[in-house]
Amino acid sequence: MKNPLDTLGYKLLTSPVNDAQDESLIPTLSRRGFMVVSAALGSSCSMISSGKPEGGTGATAKVDPASVPTKTGPNTGYRTPKVQGPVPRNPTLNLPATGGSGITYSRVAVTQPYIAITFDDGPHPSNTPRLLDMLRERNIKATFYVIGRNVDLYPNVLRRTVSEGHEIGNHTFTHPILSKLSDSTVREELTKCRDAVARAAGVQPRTMRPPYGALLQRQREWIHAELNYPTILWSVDPLDWKRPGPSVVTSRILAGTTPGAIVLAHDLHGGTVDAMPSTLDGLLRKGYKFVTVSQLLAMATAAPAAGTGPVTAGQ
Repeated sequence: MKNPLDTLGYKLLTSPVNDAQDESLIPTLSRRGFMVVSAALGSSCSMISSGKPEGGTGATAKVDPASVPTKTGPNTGYRTPKVQGPVPRNPTLNLPATGGSGITYSRVAVTQPYIAITFDDGPHPSNTPRLLDMLRERNIKATFYVIGRNVDLYPNVLRRTVSEGHEIGNHTFTHPILSKLSDSTVREELTKCRDAVARAAGVQPRTMRPPYGALLQRQREWIHAELNYPTILWSVDPLDWKRPGPSVVTSRILAGTTPGAIVLAHDLHGGTVDAMPSTLDGLLRKGYKFVTVSQLLAMATAAPAAGTGPVTAGQ
């Protein structure tokens, strides 16, 4: 098919008009002709963009690779920029630390705005050191519920955690669902984690947290009687294991925290650690003071409830 521009006269579109020319020599383009020209130009552009020749047959025209849009993956290396300028700091608190006389705690009744923030499933070779930097900058002492298998993999990270004044809790050796296991297997999980912590840093956990929060009341009772571990659950869960994004983690923790709260988080996830600067600063600016779990238990003004506590999959 012949291009309509050839029939109408290509010179019509390219001929210059200036004062020296007689404009009467240039033909007038009718409305119908204008529409034909526009359609021709449109079809020409579409043929160029599709890489096909004008007649719709023959070899495909070459396309410059630089003109083809490319897909880019997520920037997994992104880290929240370091906060510029001074950050709020937790007061230095020389408080007693005990395991508590109760069997199960999700929160603690206190008369002042004390809270405990806890981190599960570490140590992690890169996320935990980043988190430790943030905590040290704010003079915050946290409680880390570690997996014994990870302690054996990264003992140096655990040693740093202990040397900077943080508390270590027992989160089993392989992170199983304890409520489905025999007493002997549960005992082995807890003692192997305890021994891994002792080998790495020369300390022993004071409390335990069951993976997924899954532990029968009968199991909690014999664990407390035999190993002297109170079972520590939580009152604030940002569901960070679902990876909702740092801003969501921060907003959920700030909204849910009240005096005596035990806050659950995971240093296993980079997004959770990214959320910590704004989370910690937000809590400090609200007037909360951070203590370890054992320090919080020592402040208890009432006996803890003996309920089963929360069970949330994915912890």
